[in-house]
Amino acid sequence: MKPIRIGMMSAVIAGSLLAGGALGATVFGAASSGAATGSSTTAPTAQSVPAGPPGVPGAPPSGKFKSNESKAHEAAESPQREAEENEGKFPTTSP
Repeated sequence: MKPIRIGMMSAVIAGSLLAGGALGATVFGAASSGAATGSSTTAPTAQSVPAGPPGVPGAPPSGKFKSNESKAHEAAESPQREAEENEGKFPTTSP
């Protein structure tokens, strides 16, 4: 192959690599991964789950579990959660 033809082929290959990289960055980039709809804010409700204890995310809570025995709490509690509390375990179910 002639040196000019080799240079032209190299330039074509390099150009296609750059164009493919730019297209891939556009299609799969962080800017295009936003939500499909606009954001909406909702007011917190009484059923909101409070933030977990400070520390390492995903780590089990430290300290001794203390059950909430107020009448309002007990009325909204599932039997499974009540059983976990009565056993002294940290509840793994939602209220």
